[in-house]
Amino acid sequence: MAAFAAVMTGSSAAAIATVQLVGESAEAILSDVFCCSGQGPPACETGRILLGHIIDGADVIDQVTVGCEGPHAFTIHCHGNPLIVERIMKLLQGRGVELLDAESLLAKMVSEEQPDDSIAVEAKLVMTRVKTLEGARIIGAQMAGGLSQTVRRWSRESDSMSLAEIADQARQILRDSRTARRIVEGCKVALVGPPNTGKSTLLNALAGCEKAIVTDIEGTTRDWVCAEILIPPLAATVIDTAGFGADAVAAGDDGIEQAAQARSVEIVRRADLVVLVLDLSRPEAQVDERLLEALADKRILTVLNKCDLPAHLDLATLPAGLGEPVRISAKQAIGIDDLIHALHWTLGVADFDPRTPVAFTTRQHAFLKRLAFAETRLDVPAILAEILRGPIQT
Repeated sequence: MAAFAAVMTGSSAAAIATVQLVGESAEAILSDVFCCSGQGPPACETGRILLGHIIDGADVIDQVTVGCEGPHAFTIHCHGNPLIVERIMKLLQGRGVELLDAESLLAKMVSEEQPDDSIAVEAKLVMTRVKTLEGARIIGAQMAGGLSQTVRRWSRESDSMSLAEIADQARQILRDSRTARRIVEGCKVALVGPPNTGKSTLLNALAGCEKAIVTDIEGTTRDWVCAEILIPPLAATVIDTAGFGADAVAAGDDGIEQAAQARSVEIVRRADLVVLVLDLSRPEAQVDERLLEALADKRILTVLNKCDLPAHLDLATLPAGLGEPVRISAKQAIGIDDLIHALHWTLGVADFDPRTPVAFTTRQHAFLKRLAFAETRLDVPAILAEILRGPIQT
């Protein structure tokens, strides 16, 4: 009746930690330490994602999600405080669970499996890298349901479905996968705008601590500063770039500013979202051609900062395509909740259903792209077989 457990995530503090529990006695042990929210004993059917609490007698250790991966395999996703993780592991050890490191446990699990579902095996591996509890729910849902279920349905119904139907559904999964990636892997948000519009103050407001030097002297941020923040369902790396635009370059005296501007352009290029920070209290134009060029084809959220001061910016002068702006005062912490709400909607994660079929490895993406652009039905069975039972991506 052996059971094994390992912490599958890093040892440092993080938004989320993952504990894998496997073995013949795993379900009995889980029933002893897990209390399912609003229900009686946990119903551990394969494919279910359970929400509840890890308990030690009458003491609640943490709220968690539990992914039921099979009759003897469970994934516990808890908050990433190392003290919480350590307490959960000691609790399991006290129930007779043998503790292993992540690599040893993964090797044991993969070697013992006869994978007739490569998607499920890949999900277990990816689960060690998810950034949030919501991301864990998305990956957990792909095992018995989600992508795995969809591919199996295509295989069963491929004779009755048209090639166009399958291709359309594959393209939709690829689109949904881009949104899911932000939740599973985290996203990058770049704060850009002219000097002295309050980007550094906004970074500090979002991070909840002093991450950037804040001053009234223009051009203080000559390079970039970033903070890791948790705004469920997202874990976001928010990057405060150097003041952007022709005025910023003109203020430089020795090429340092130009180098900072070049780095800002690269950060914008890699960002999932650009938050354009403008100063509502200043009357002059703040968006020049250089800034617009850097923002071309990017997902943009416009922020009008310093709304606690008299407004002088003529919004009619703003270029088209910047969207509906959000008014905030980063210094006074006004409108931050509205900004986060707008950020969620702009990134498409506000109402994302974790049960949505998505691809979460490069291998899966490659085969779905082949399926989306297949030229003949003869290609479909082989592609589906590869998605479901091909060599896994570690």
